[in-house]
Amino acid sequence: MARFVDAKCKQCRTEGEKLFLKGARCETVKCPISKRERRPGMHGWKRTKSSEYSIRLRAKQKLKKTYGVLEAQFRCYYQLADQKRGNTGENLICVLESRLDNVLYRLGFAQSIAQARQLINHGHVTVNDRKVDIASFRVKKSDVIKPVAKEKSEKLFKENYDDIGAAKK
Repeated sequence: MARFVDAKCKQCRTEGEKLFLKGARCETVKCPISKRERRPGMHGWKRTKSSEYSIRLRAKQKLKKTYGVLEAQFRCYYQLADQKRGNTGENLICVLESRLDNVLYRLGFAQSIAQARQLINHGHVTVNDRKVDIASFRVKKSDVIKPVAKEKSEKLFKENYDDIGAAKK
């Protein structure tokens, strides 16, 4: 399985805004984008005016980095969104938001999408009482998501949920 292994904070600086790839750290003073806002590399942001192509490419790259999806998988999601009725962009966001790793993150069971992916890969999650270890599993509205009925799994979920609740206060 391929994945993007570059520094998370470097990805945020490349896009020029916080993507919250490191979870709670992005909300603290330690976040590198608040320390140095310019793009990583020797020259930072050179051009003052971006082309239309550049703007669209940056938007696509930002989506890919935010959801942790590589190009081939993103292309499949785009084709799936394009086949549905309605606005393709909104459909694409709906498809990406229905991934299991993203749903766990949005529910507050993980501090970041990367951590949610790790919880899933290590077998700490069940969907409809079936163990799921695929982060890209598509979740429906009627699905029931729970930690595996083990003390360690339930403890992990509870700690993450409590940490996120404390960070939001």
